[in-house]
Amino acid sequence: MLALKGVSGLVIIDEIQRFPDIFPVLRVLADERPRRRRFLILGIASPALLKQSAESLAGRIAYHRLDGFSIEEVGEKNLERLWIRGGFPRSFVARALNESIEWRKNFIQMYLKRDLPQLGITISSVALRRFWDMLAHYHGQIWNASEFARSFGVADTTVRRYLDVLSSTFLVRQVPA
Repeated sequence: MLALKGVSGLVIIDEIQRFPDIFPVLRVLADERPRRRRFLILGIASPALLKQSAESLAGRIAYHRLDGFSIEEVGEKNLERLWIRGGFPRSFVARALNESIEWRKNFIQMYLKRDLPQLGITISSVALRRFWDMLAHYHGQIWNASEFARSFGVADTTVRRYLDVLSSTFLVRQVPA
């Protein structure tokens, strides 16, 4: 409250998932009249964080999902590059394919080891990475949790939980049948 009360204009707060207790403070500051500041909040969205922000800032917040580059943004001539490198800007614009691969490996490693635990997810990063790799090879098929679990060597409830974690943190997208 002390740090933000005297600030006016646009206030940008990044990595909001590291400060979940800030939402009540933002509610108080957002309700001040006259309105002297607006907040742009950036960070990883988790169901718990979205729920907390919705409860604390109901009627005062709007969500914007930031997807990677789309084919409309990069043009059809870059379709293969987009398909291979993905839509993350640093991966897509890397000078060489090996730099793009290295960036993606580092991103995934940091996300699994640092970011997910900050969201309260306690699954081993090694197990979740192995699951994610296996899931990538399984994509485009009808999901059969029991079959997948047998291949992964765990119970079907475990793979369902892992899939829910990756889906709720926007790392994978499930397409309903």
